[in-house]
Amino acid sequence: MLNGFTCPRRVVITGFGCVTPIGIGRDAFWESLKTGKSGIRNIENFDVSNSKIKIAGEIPDFDWEAEIDYQDRRHVPRTVPLALAAARQAVKDSRIIPDSLTPEEKGRFGVVIGTGGGGLAFTEKQFGYWFSGNERRGSIYTIPSSTHGGLSSEISMIFGLHGLSHVISTGCTSSTDAIFYAAQHISLGRQDVMIAGGVDSPISPGILKGFEVMTVCTKEWNDEPERGSRPFSRDRSGIVIAEGSWIFVLEEYEAAVNRKAKIYAEIAGYGVTCDAYHRVRLEENGVEPARAMKLALEDAGLKVEDIDYVNLHGTSTQLNDRIETQAVKLAFGKHAYKMPMSATKSQIGHPQGATGAAGIAATLLAMNESIIPPTINLDVADPDCDLDYVPKHSRPGKVDAALCNCIGFGSKNSALVLKTV
Repeated sequence: MLNGFTCPRRVVITGFGCVTPIGIGRDAFWESLKTGKSGIRNIENFDVSNSKIKIAGEIPDFDWEAEIDYQDRRHVPRTVPLALAAARQAVKDSRIIPDSLTPEEKGRFGVVIGTGGGGLAFTEKQFGYWFSGNERRGSIYTIPSSTHGGLSSEISMIFGLHGLSHVISTGCTSSTDAIFYAAQHISLGRQDVMIAGGVDSPISPGILKGFEVMTVCTKEWNDEPERGSRPFSRDRSGIVIAEGSWIFVLEEYEAAVNRKAKIYAEIAGYGVTCDAYHRVRLEENGVEPARAMKLALEDAGLKVEDIDYVNLHGTSTQLNDRIETQAVKLAFGKHAYKMPMSATKSQIGHPQGATGAAGIAATLLAMNESIIPPTINLDVADPDCDLDYVPKHSRPGKVDAALCNCIGFGSKNSALVLKTV
């Protein structure tokens, strides 16, 4: 089942690529993840002397110019090369060769990408040129490159894919929703293979100022950036914005088996709800995030006891972490205290619309390596956050079924269930 549809076609993940603050490529990401490395550092890409927020999950060693032609570099946002790099890794990992596909096969090979800010930082930069007398430095493609839809188009063009090419933007739940949307198209027989995941790069002077005004980012750890993102800790003080791209190849199970592909996991269930409560705040009772998790379990045909691990949204804000903990208890009952869970954001920060894909990537690696990644910086837990967040260090643990939880602005809630095949 996938969200209530009886699916004659099971959907599995057979390729994986990533560009992250703690490593570029699957192996580098996993090595840093399991050893508890932090990717939070002082912002270097622009002057933050007048900002109260001075840290972020930047990717300092990403050679974005290597991913895109010289003539195109000034015409696209940073999210484009980030997405292209991760997509190339994922396709290579899947061992699918797009150039060898027939026109019919390319017509059933699509792309769905989730993003929150998309080209917002690019737009800010272009407007800076235009309204400071430097119009000639701006791009003639400002409008199409500023809209989210161009992200999937760039990937479709690179690989010559003629299937659907869509972008999902639902805030922080964007990439979780995109992966489900892609899986559903395969399960219903509308596409055979999909490139799906998330990308975001919301680090710019204007975006930073917006977060500062909204008072959701930490300003307490500028001198110790690696300690800044601390989900569920008693002294947490806000999110740390970040960038990154996590992209996967999805395909129909039987086709993957027939071509002897490596299968990371099956996408088994999905649940989505909305608090319908506030532009940015969760409702205190946690009922709707819990219902999303319950719907995902029901869709997967699993009981709460079947889940071995939960990857949490874990933003490091006082309100979100407490309410998410309450929601997990509502969804899992007594089992909530028996299963490990962790927050990937403690290491990478909050990559906005790519956050769900980042958690899914961490979960896939936990399932395939039998190691539960940690929640770092959890020195003293909040008394209201009393579950097993795997504090500070990773631990061995077999994971056959896992749930990835995601919560977004506008009170959106998405949960995805993965299981081994």
